Amino acid sequence: MLHLPKKMLYALEAVVDIAFNARPDPVQSKEITQRQGIPQRYLEQVMQQLVHAGILKGVRGPRGGYRLARERRRITAGDIVRVISEGDGDNETQIFSSEIGQKVVGPLWLEAQAVLLRQLDSVTLEDLCRQANEDCQTEAPEGEPSFDI
Repeated sequence: MLHLPKKMLYALEAVVDIAFNARPDPVQSKEITQRQGIPQRYLEQVMQQLVHAGILKGVRGPRGGYRLARERRRITAGDIVRVISEGDGDNETQIFSSEIGQKVVGPLWLEAQAVLLRQLDSVTLEDLCRQANEDCQTEAPEGEPSFDI
């Protein structure tokens, strides 16, 4: 089975948590850590990457935290995965040193990634929040969702 990096999975989980728990106050990282069990050392690192990429907006201060920088329907799972993938700094064209790796295995791998990204691009945070609402025992907080931009 293909294993995605924990950092990428944590980023997806954290952004869905923020979207799902949207409310007037920003979502604090310690709340995400408590709800999702994501280690703080991973969380702050990925959150900053997502802020710099325009997926999240960081709010400073004692009641600060994170909120979505765009509407849930305008952010895809693919957007999040790309941000984290770019931050890893791997140059995928150089991971294969042999001719077979470069000309056969490499193109196969790149096409598989392209298919995965197309699938992830078809899923929005709105879709994931709807699924969380239907499938998870966690309930969204009371009040109107906040789509502040």
